[in-house]
Amino acid sequence: MADKVIMSATDMRRALTRIAHEVLEKNHGCEDLIIVGIYTRGVTIAQRLSQLIRSFEGVEVPVGALEIGPYRDDLPYIQLPPVLRSSNIPADIVGRTILLVDDVLYTGRSIRAAMDAVIDFGRPLYIQLAVLVDRGHRELPIRPDFVGKNLPTSKKEVVAVRLTEVDGCDEVALLPPDGYKNTGNANKDLPRKEVS
Repeated sequence: MADKVIMSATDMRRALTRIAHEVLEKNHGCEDLIIVGIYTRGVTIAQRLSQLIRSFEGVEVPVGALEIGPYRDDLPYIQLPPVLRSSNIPADIVGRTILLVDDVLYTGRSIRAAMDAVIDFGRPLYIQLAVLVDRGHRELPIRPDFVGKNLPTSKKEVVAVRLTEVDGCDEVALLPPDGYKNTGNANKDLPRKEVS
């Protein structure tokens, strides 16, 4: 079964433009806003959102990158150790609004880990969440503030977000159940070992 493209490059651009406008509306501008992307594709999407806001408002919004590996609660169950990078948040977050950005929202566990990681940098006034795709199947009570596309899926399907900067093209595709090995970002839920 071939990949099924759910969002084209044009769809993605429109979704991110809408999210950027919604962020500005909800926050009454971008004062005290810091955009923080979750590695890998969340960082690229965060950078794109910052560029869109700059084009609308003429203001440079700081962009950070967050490594959530050490905060994950599934490390004992994954087959491969995660690749760890350095987190980088370019400004003091105390009393600021943090816009967490990720590519796909699934169980909510990556976002829980991301919130723990953010709090280690200080106490923001607000943490908001923007995702390109919300595929459902939440295991934790986490809900995004801004969503590019709601995409009902089965747990066996894989949602692959592909970005030009990382993958050479812009698209969101639905892969068959064995499609994990064909993508580098299977929703941040690494293949689990069989546990009894």
